[in-house]
Amino acid sequence: MEHLPCLSTPTTLCWLRRDLRLHDHHALAHALKTNRPVVCVFLFDEAILHGLPETDRRVDFFYRALEEIQSALRACGSELVSLSGHAEEALPALARRLGAQEVVAARDYEPGARSRDALVGARLAEAGCTLTLVKDQVVFETDEILTRTGKPFTVFTPYKKAWLARLTAGDLSPHAVDLARARLQPLPPLPLPSLESLGFARVDWETLHVKTGAAGAEALVADFLLRMDRYKTQRDYPAIKGPSYLSPHLRFGTVSVRELARLAWENGSEGAATWLSELIWREFYQQLLWHFPQVAEESFRPEYRALSFENNPEWFAAWREGRTGYPLVDAAMRQLNQTGYMHNRLRMVAASFLVKDLLVDWRWGERYFAAHLLDYDLAANNGGWQWAASTGCDAQPYFRIFNPVTQSRTFDPSGRFIRRYVPELAGLDDQAIHAPWLARALPAGFRLGQHYPRPIVDHAEQRTRALALFGRPAP
Repeated sequence: MEHLPCLSTPTTLCWLRRDLRLHDHHALAHALKTNRPVVCVFLFDEAILHGLPETDRRVDFFYRALEEIQSALRACGSELVSLSGHAEEALPALARRLGAQEVVAARDYEPGARSRDALVGARLAEAGCTLTLVKDQVVFETDEILTRTGKPFTVFTPYKKAWLARLTAGDLSPHAVDLARARLQPLPPLPLPSLESLGFARVDWETLHVKTGAAGAEALVADFLLRMDRYKTQRDYPAIKGPSYLSPHLRFGTVSVRELARLAWENGSEGAATWLSELIWREFYQQLLWHFPQVAEESFRPEYRALSFENNPEWFAAWREGRTGYPLVDAAMRQLNQTGYMHNRLRMVAASFLVKDLLVDWRWGERYFAAHLLDYDLAANNGGWQWAASTGCDAQPYFRIFNPVTQSRTFDPSGRFIRRYVPELAGLDDQAIHAPWLARALPAGFRLGQHYPRPIVDHAEQRTRALALFGRPAP
């Protein structure tokens, strides 16, 4: 901060957080309307970064977006001001130095973020500055979609109907930002701290086939538009290029959710409608977390808060490392560990297997995904895990237990995905690869239990035990 000038003219700070782009940017557009010079700010929040491993890919992912933003602001004669520390201390100090009368940021719906923002707002008020929070990461937030009795929805389908019924073109209109004409505060060059000085390593995104920054998001949107019509029929097959691959960009705001929803809404195809439904699922979980923040720590359903999970640590380790003996589950976990991504269908399969086959507490799996997913989002991750575990508000019924072999045969019929991530099974035929222990013949030299593990559990037996765990007989 010592390189920053002390400004005498009142300014407005735009605090970038989960909105790492400069187009269709609600907070920046709002800040510019104050008619005060605007300074864009990013905080390397020690409360978030402390304890993350050096190899955490997410830090480099958002760092690339910051480099892109810095370059764009610099071209307009301004700078991205970056600082490190705790938000409640660093933001008020910066506001005093830059004469800020208002700090504008996009609202965050996570319990920890809400507590942080309340504290930051109070500290800013002591400095004579106002914290203004605006909606950006969702189309509809907090209390905008409620039941007729004014209560939050706890079942997805009626929520979706109400969401669509309320939607108008105006809800999807972009918040225009013309950088060439914007009232940005002129500042001297202020380089970002190096990633290494922050304690993190660079990532080879080309090898991982991941596009970063708003430019990367734009390229992915253009590519997905060519495939959107086929989304419904292709999205469940991990060996096919079916998803949009935009989830990390939604997580860090390098793409606007309004833009994505508008493209799907205007497309009108069955595939686009299915994808829009997935965006609505995302908002369903966001509003759920807002109204019921306790779901971050416990089951939504009270009757399932005291389930006696066995929590076998050896089974949990086998699941984490992709050596359960169930090829599709192992391929899914290895994809996560190697790339930071897991196909959505496989997230359900892997979660169901951990909870319903291995009888491990869903929170163990939720935390593991939280540590490894590039697109980790508390609301979506928690909601997905509680759905799979049958403990959530709109969960799959307790008796719906994914059969990993059936899922494998249905959604990776030729074993193409399995062969990519479990190469020791590449020599098996298209039938044996889904359940090697059931094969009549295996390739010469291949030894089950030596080259690939036998199943650590029997699915049929564990299904019965899972039903007993939930205190229910088989239907």
